[in-house]
Amino acid sequence: MASVSSALPMGNKPTLRRTQTEATTDSYPATADASPFDTPLERSASNTSLSSLASENVKVDKAEFGKLIDTYGNEFEVPDFTIKDIRDAIPKHCYERSALRSLSYVARDMIYLGITFYVWNKYVTPEYIPLKAARVVLWGLYTFMQGLFGTGLWVLAHECGHQAFSPSRLINDTVGWFLHSALLVPYFSWKFSHSRHHKATGNIERDMVFVPRTREQQASRIGRFAHELSELTEETPIYTLVHLVGQQLIGWPNYLMTNVTGHNNHEKQREGRGKGKQNGWFTGVNHFNPSSPLYDEREAPWIIVSDIGIAIAITALVYLGNTFGWSNMFVWYFLPYLWVNHWLVAITYLQHTDPSLPHYTAEEWNFVRGAAATIDREFGFIGRHLLHGIIETHVLHHYVSTIPFYNADEASEAIKQVMGKHYRSDVKDGPIGFIKSMWKAARWCQWVEPTEGAEGKAKGVLFYRNQNNLGVKPAKLPKTN
Repeated sequence: MASVSSALPMGNKPTLRRTQTEATTDSYPATADASPFDTPLERSASNTSLSSLASENVKVDKAEFGKLIDTYGNEFEVPDFTIKDIRDAIPKHCYERSALRSLSYVARDMIYLGITFYVWNKYVTPEYIPLKAARVVLWGLYTFMQGLFGTGLWVLAHECGHQAFSPSRLINDTVGWFLHSALLVPYFSWKFSHSRHHKATGNIERDMVFVPRTREQQASRIGRFAHELSELTEETPIYTLVHLVGQQLIGWPNYLMTNVTGHNNHEKQREGRGKGKQNGWFTGVNHFNPSSPLYDEREAPWIIVSDIGIAIAITALVYLGNTFGWSNMFVWYFLPYLWVNHWLVAITYLQHTDPSLPHYTAEEWNFVRGAAATIDREFGFIGRHLLHGIIETHVLHHYVSTIPFYNADEASEAIKQVMGKHYRSDVKDGPIGFIKSMWKAARWCQWVEPTEGAEGKAKGVLFYRNQNNLGVKPAKLPKTN
């Protein structure tokens, strides 16, 4: 894996590909649900009209922020366009959704699952393949393939949650609930918390997904003072590997059950549901509790509907296990399920974690800046065909999440002209580069802090730093007692 050390001159640090293409001028109205965390002081696309967003970020005084330096050592500039600029650049037909077309993809992925199941159970047997080692390898391939097909269905349910699947909310939520329940995902619970993630992406206090630790939080976690982080020796690679394996194996269920990687500022929930609540086990902060501070009161009944879906799925799995044997179910369902979890965590982690990406304090955050704090990657045939482009068009998705995946490539090309240098993608080495990026992100992106010497507004723009002597070193802080 290529790496860049802090010893390289600034001019030799890698820069990300920024593609620009001609855009059109068609526009489309914005729609979004309200959030309990939305306040006049915390503006997002969900509670701010297009007319008010139109003036947001047009004039960014670079002098107010001074020199901002990302983890690679490249100078960073705060985005200076508006959400209206983005929407006006996207051809209007890109917003069109087709229930029939979307359902055809559901049918396709289910056919993939069914054919694979039939072929393996029919032919990967001692009768046809006497060598046990060969059968073990082939059944391992089976779990990998079914995991990819299952992730594809998960992505289609994700489309449903954003109302990108079809113009019908009833169709969207019915299909989404069915697909996610079959994958042991509480559909409505996820839908509501995921909506809040989109309304606060990159906000260090309110985001719901892979919120990085601040320097102070990182120091507290490892029992150090904040000023000592710039003096620490390299973290051992084996520790990084163990952390990554744990994240990929149990990260998704851990998130659902404890809100790990989500924000922990539940006291600010406007209905008072977060009083005294913290992320963790048995604290009530999870995706299954109707009283969880992740939701407001009006959403509570739908959390119960999600739980019912999970209960039905578990009942079906128990029946199948008792009928066909749990060893069979382990291979047929549970190992592919772990692959689905792996891909979900890997995709989300790498969409929001990269040495080039900023995070913002609440004072400096807005929707446009947060949506630009994401990155597109490339996963080849698997990403574009089996996973429906969720890896390759994520930046566009954060600006307009109702655009269906089959129109996302065209819309992505359209917004690049508007975003210019603020558009980020890392497509080097394709699928291999995607896998390598997991290790790179784990080694380079350990916590966030302002650029060394930052003053005023610059203190509200945070970048990744690490103790591994990779990229820009942590700022040297005065000692504290």
